[in-house]
Amino acid sequence: MTRTTLHGPTMATRWSASFDADPALDVSALQEALAAAVEQVDQQMSPWKPDSDLSRLSRAPAGQWLPLPPEILEVLARAQEICRLSAGAFDPAVGALVDAWGFGAPRDTPDPAAIRAARKTGARPLHEGLELDTAAGRARKHAPMQIDLCGIAKGYAVDRMTDTLRRHGVAHALASLDGELRALGRQADGRPWPVALESPQQSRRAAHGVIELSDLAVATSGGYRRSIQVGDTHLPHTIDARRGAPVNNTIASVTVLAADCMSADAWATALWVAGAEEGLALAQRMGLEALFLVRRGQGLVEMGLGRFGN
Repeated sequence: MTRTTLHGPTMATRWSASFDADPALDVSALQEALAAAVEQVDQQMSPWKPDSDLSRLSRAPAGQWLPLPPEILEVLARAQEICRLSAGAFDPAVGALVDAWGFGAPRDTPDPAAIRAARKTGARPLHEGLELDTAAGRARKHAPMQIDLCGIAKGYAVDRMTDTLRRHGVAHALASLDGELRALGRQADGRPWPVALESPQQSRRAAHGVIELSDLAVATSGGYRRSIQVGDTHLPHTIDARRGAPVNNTIASVTVLAADCMSADAWATALWVAGAEEGLALAQRMGLEALFLVRRGQGLVEMGLGRFGN
């Protein structure tokens, strides 16, 4: 077995895959297949590209059926489910608010008039305002709605990477995109894949701890990496649809383990938006394995469930 690492650009960040495989493996073909897999997700689900399937859906008139590829329909269905189960803590129907607060393509600073307009319009939650017909490969909105899948699409891209690795005969791999990772099996020597849990600090990168993965995905959400500064305030790039504003609570970061990375990604976002008390209760109710790092005074307090509770 030979250890190989491949990587490339996508979604304004980078993907990577480390794997143990037979030296005879066609690495060039695998590189092309991995790049194509993540590029397909970006082409379908980017809110920044005007010709993406997601952008077409956001622009489509209410009541009009729109043909869509099976991949984005799969992601939309899972997004609807987690939106419903989290009582709207995870709600991709926030695209207009994302743009209004300066996190989207139109602007890079908050626009008070656009914020007021987006709040007044108030799209229905994704699970109520969007109808999917997966058998016919189509979707329609029941009201005007701008959808943003940034809280789930990267996790799905990681799942597509692990599918690609498996199809190429790889049984020992770790795929990652930004803060989302998924392990395919263990390392060839039988050890799990070690993954650093990042400390939620804006000023520097440091490890808070190490997680060991085997056939498992992990995702972390928090406002310590991506934010804009307005005056003395840092506004994280995630909207709480229930408030019509960026997330503002005591959670520094939330890490979630799940069988697939799409679910880990979305649930990490949901628990962060929900806040410490509501998020912990939600994670317990859903049987999630999660680690909350909560700000208390000048320090951090850990609250863990599942293997994080040991």
